[in-house]
Amino acid sequence: MNLILQSTQAIDLPILQQVAKAACATGVEQPSEFAYRFTGVDKYQKPAVDEICAQLPIDYVFAPAMSLDEFGLVAMDMDSTLITIECIDEIADMNGLKEQVSAITERSMAGELDFSSSLRERVALLAGLDESVLATIYEERLQLQPGAREMLAAVHEQGIKTLLISGGFTYFTRRLQAELGLTWTIANELEIIDGKLTGNVLGDIIDANAKAHHLMRLADDLGLNKEQTIAFGDGANDKAMFEAAGFSVAFRGKKVLKAVASAAFDHVGLDGILNIFPASK
Repeated sequence: MNLILQSTQAIDLPILQQVAKAACATGVEQPSEFAYRFTGVDKYQKPAVDEICAQLPIDYVFAPAMSLDEFGLVAMDMDSTLITIECIDEIADMNGLKEQVSAITERSMAGELDFSSSLRERVALLAGLDESVLATIYEERLQLQPGAREMLAAVHEQGIKTLLISGGFTYFTRRLQAELGLTWTIANELEIIDGKLTGNVLGDIIDANAKAHHLMRLADDLGLNKEQTIAFGDGANDKAMFEAAGFSVAFRGKKVLKAVASAAFDHVGLDGILNIFPASK
């Protein structure tokens, strides 16, 4: 078992010394400038580490001593996880309804609303918008989260398959797939007729259960066990997927998701996973 501390700034030596002692570490490595990996730690000392680190700008996690190449599938949410925006909120902004839709999105992510019904409610408010707004959002507003390209480059270099699975929309996931070389993408399809959004979603909604199902299905197809899968997400719709994965990261996650996550990245970028599970040389 390892304990990884990482931040976006230098971690003071006294803090490192306190953590090493509290975790009963037998060794320490520095995988990157602001990250430290303590080896041979006692996971039952987590409360002592919590007491030291909880109020500091540090992401920390007890994790199995594995290397990245021991995994075979990385699954990730899109909105507010791989990318910085909620696409549906930005589409609504084009219709002057961002505040109204964002409030529903926030409650859905926190687990206060049923995802499928809340998505249909939000999409209905987009009826009549020209489909060109989707291109505008992709080209002008959509940005990757810090560390996203670095994480994906390392994962793909190790031969790991990637799945972008989203309660958002195929317009964006398919373009991200082409841009980033993702293995698979799964998302919801907006109905568009005569160049206009109708306010409807085609087919079944990609909800929490669907995310878990597709992760497990692809892992089975690849001959992987649960421990060989990693999932990234940020909201309640990712909870079932986290429970199906071997290791899970709540990226700027909601409280309901952090409760079941293996790790929480509240400070570092998506490439923080590389400090937890180093790539093989």
